[in-house]
Amino acid sequence: MPIHPDQDRGFNPETAAFLEDIYKRCNVAARLAADPLAVVKRYGSVPDQELAGLVCSILAFGSVGLIMRACERALEPLGNNPAQSLDGMSVRDIRALWADFQYRFCFPKDMAGILCAARRARREHGSLEVLFLACGGSRPEGFLKALSLFVGRLREWSAEASEGGIRPNLLPDPAEGSACKRLFLYLRWMVRKDEIDLGAWSGLSTSSLIVPLDTHMAATCRERLGFLPSRSRKAMPALRDALEVTRRFAVYSPDDPVRYDFALTRPGIDPRPGDEVFGCR
Repeated sequence: MPIHPDQDRGFNPETAAFLEDIYKRCNVAARLAADPLAVVKRYGSVPDQELAGLVCSILAFGSVGLIMRACERALEPLGNNPAQSLDGMSVRDIRALWADFQYRFCFPKDMAGILCAARRARREHGSLEVLFLACGGSRPEGFLKALSLFVGRLREWSAEASEGGIRPNLLPDPAEGSACKRLFLYLRWMVRKDEIDLGAWSGLSTSSLIVPLDTHMAATCRERLGFLPSRSRKAMPALRDALEVTRRFAVYSPDDPVRYDFALTRPGIDPRPGDEVFGCR
């Protein structure tokens, strides 16, 4: 049965118990195999993880099996040390190596654009994390503004290196109102650290993170947890919805509001016997 939303949107012991139970049972490494983060975790160094994470998060749409294969194909030309390999490539090399890449609406120019942008970020700032921090990402009160600047810089560099650059819906700007699910997913991977998430970035606070909200997570937040109104059922999740559910999760985990994200998505993405008790889809 769904948990009824609190009238004052305050703390509900029943909700708290449910969230901790699903976290304990589903936020475990054994549930990671059917997730693109598993591809990212094949790399041991932070530079490789943040680069692979950016690529895999951008491709995190569609069915899980197709996503996993797309991530592997996209990263294959970079070998075992993606960051070092990318640093040694020219723009012409990048365009040639990904000339045949396509995954749904991600085309060669999109992949070449983001890889050229990541290469420039590394050359000018040393890492993607340092670029994000240079945009103001360490200040919680300016987190969304920093994210917009980060996206804007990557889009700009992408367009300079690849005709048209990466298409905006693959690298969305929160200032445009998008729920930015894949971007917030990338930040969750990089900033949080537990049995699932990498914690590759040390300069950002988990309290600043925003829930990666797609239609499935929105349905769980609306129907199972009562964190979104029923009138949002037919609408695609927007940034305002992601901010609202993040605020609601922060009641239960103020220092880490995206703590429950991975666990809550497992019953729908990778259902296992016994998951039906959670009522998530």
